[in-house]
Amino acid sequence: MNSTNDNKVVQIAQAPHLPLTHYYTDEVARSGFVLEMFDSTAEDYDRMERILGFGTGGWYRGQALERAGLRAGMKMVDVGVGTGLMAREAVRITGNPSLVTGIDPSLGMMRNAQVPEGVTLVEGRAEAMAFPDAHFDFLSMGYALRHISDLSLAFREFHRVMKPGASLCILEITHPESRLGHFLLKAYMKGVVPLLAMLVGRRKNTPLLWRYYWDTIEACVPPAQVLATLEASGFTSVHRHIEVKNMSILTEYQATKPE
Repeated sequence: MNSTNDNKVVQIAQAPHLPLTHYYTDEVARSGFVLEMFDSTAEDYDRMERILGFGTGGWYRGQALERAGLRAGMKMVDVGVGTGLMAREAVRITGNPSLVTGIDPSLGMMRNAQVPEGVTLVEGRAEAMAFPDAHFDFLSMGYALRHISDLSLAFREFHRVMKPGASLCILEITHPESRLGHFLLKAYMKGVVPLLAMLVGRRKNTPLLWRYYWDTIEACVPPAQVLATLEASGFTSVHRHIEVKNMSILTEYQATKPE
């Protein structure tokens, strides 16, 4: 299935990247590998996220949610909630923990989540969420797009659980287009970050997780395909926002479910 973008044909994405077979053999093995990586390294995740930097901490997440339209009183779901970095900001903005729900396949990550009392945490996958139709005013996902098995299926599921007029915000790291930028980011992500993980991490798989993290960034489908897949899933006002000039690695995908 294809979509058009600036008069160019853009392929709709299913898998977010080709199989990384030096980590796993097939899609079934991929799902198990990713789940094991996050479950076994959850204790280190927030510590490593602070080291990773790139402005992806709580402040940036909160600003991105507000740019995409999250406001006080909205009922929202954070897909791939992890340790709750996005959910904590959502509580601050919505003003009520009971309005915020997080969903994640990793029980290990959610056990390490530091969220205000009243936030609901649910085990589940982006591709099949146990929520009613037209249930949420806002949907977010922070840096988990690369770990979904099928983007088309997940985006249709996002569309299903969102109310008409609801907004979506997906944060992702995209690799630089310039060769120099790509080289520098790769050296940092695949060299420096795993080394730091060995020094400060408490779990043996933490360095492996962050090497894998870079490989998924490098292999991920380009932003144009993500946008085209959102459009094909029924969303409108689909666009890519880059807040910090010359920092295109920090991508915000924004979209709306039609009224």
